[in-house]
Amino acid sequence: MRREPEVSILARRKGANGLPAPAQQTAEAFPLYRVIQDDGSAPPDQIGLADADLVALYRWMVLNRTLDERMVAMQRQGRINFYIGSIGEEATVFGTARAMKPSDWILPCYREHGAALLRGLPLATYICDLLGNAGDVMLGHQMPCHEAWRPALYTSISSPIGTQITHAVGAAWAARIKGDDMVPLVYFGEGATSSNDFHAGLNFAGVNKVPVVFACRNNGWAISVPRERQTASETIAQKAIAYGIRGERVDGNDLLAVHGATVRARARAAEGDGPTLLECVTYRMEGHSTSDDPRSYRPAELVEPWRKKDPLLRMKALLARRGLLGEAEEAKLLADVREVIQLAVKEAEAHPAKPPLETLFEGVYAEPLWQQREQLQELQRALAGDPRVADPRSARR
Repeated sequence: MRREPEVSILARRKGANGLPAPAQQTAEAFPLYRVIQDDGSAPPDQIGLADADLVALYRWMVLNRTLDERMVAMQRQGRINFYIGSIGEEATVFGTARAMKPSDWILPCYREHGAALLRGLPLATYICDLLGNAGDVMLGHQMPCHEAWRPALYTSISSPIGTQITHAVGAAWAARIKGDDMVPLVYFGEGATSSNDFHAGLNFAGVNKVPVVFACRNNGWAISVPRERQTASETIAQKAIAYGIRGERVDGNDLLAVHGATVRARARAAEGDGPTLLECVTYRMEGHSTSDDPRSYRPAELVEPWRKKDPLLRMKALLARRGLLGEAEEAKLLADVREVIQLAVKEAEAHPAKPPLETLFEGVYAEPLWQQREQLQELQRALAGDPRVADPRSARR
């Protein structure tokens, strides 16, 4: 499979007043890079991963999908309050994350929990974050699906749109000053390309050739706003032109295409050639979150064509064609994944329901202020003197 060619800005056209019209660049200037075909075939020189890695990544994708389905069910049962998954976008998440080095920081949006799990976040710990219980490393300070995992260099998710983009650029700039071989990977949706932070981040990165990989999950929807009403650009990748950086458009449901494009982007950044804006074209097959009902704004017929492009089906076809996955192996894999998730849920739910009371003030300042210490003492006295309150958070586990 040949890579998409470099294409410069198209020639200026004459406007209605006879003067040159603004330069135009169409989607053809950024053709979709693809490796795995619908039948599972792929050029050997484009695969870029060992057979064992292909099987392992497929297992991660299946685990991620099964986890999302299970957590949505738990939210409907009232066991967790909120969930936001990545069904249909697994190839984009794992293809990008797998291409980075362990020393590279990851700055997520909110659908990249699979990247944290791939980097070593224990599954039970992740579920504790959803429950907000005593096992939550965030101590209940964040809402569900806003995890962080310092050992994996995976930063905390932030709800405001696009703020992680400028954080990633700052981290990359700091790494350059320090002489570290670190290239941050930052995720965001196509809706974030309308944010101030997108402009500020890409502009600074372009001017200074900051080593960072910008990974846009173009899943078609910014909550209820379709891509065509969110931006007039025919592609997200072409936005790179304005900032003087490289832009690539890749099939976000093709794990190998995403992985290959990210490997190239990281190499360019590490070599001093500046950042890359990757547009991973995928689709959000479910609602924005469990708080959203997409049926109110998105006709079902828009989704069906994308179900046929499911990234799990594409990878399964590739593995079957290469003799790496048969029906028996597939059944065992799915059973193993379900058991792993079941055990993780059981472990997570065994923790006390709430973090210790004093953790309300941890992580706000390096050391609690005197005002906070007084507030804690006042709260403890109030709880101790109220017979109606049975607070399980009085002591650490």
